[in-house]
Amino acid sequence: MERQSNEAFFWTLFSAGGVIAAILIPVHIFLFGLAFPLGWLPAPSYEHMMALVRLPVVRIYLFVLCSLPLFHWAHRFRYTLFDGLQVKHLNEVIFTLCYGGAVVGTVLAGYLLWNMG
Repeated sequence: MERQSNEAFFWTLFSAGGVIAAILIPVHIFLFGLAFPLGWLPAPSYEHMMALVRLPVVRIYLFVLCSLPLFHWAHRFRYTLFDGLQVKHLNEVIFTLCYGGAVVGTVLAGYLLWNMG
């Protein structure tokens, strides 16, 4: 019996992470890196932000915002090393380090968000 490939799963994580990274992260960078510090928009108070973070739907949003771009990075970096640098002999090591790093980051984000508040 032939073993089924897991490539489709990782390509799905790659594309979802790319969408999140392309659409949502620039919005956060604009708001928290420019608009609030420069006074273009009134900055929310610490208490208001913590009240938002305590909402389950916001925690899920932040979890997705943190985890999917990690898998996008892992997939892109893996194929950059694999195809670009031609280190095909290290495929298993690269796979483990890239996706393992994304899993560790995802677990850490989940832990921090779960225990916040």
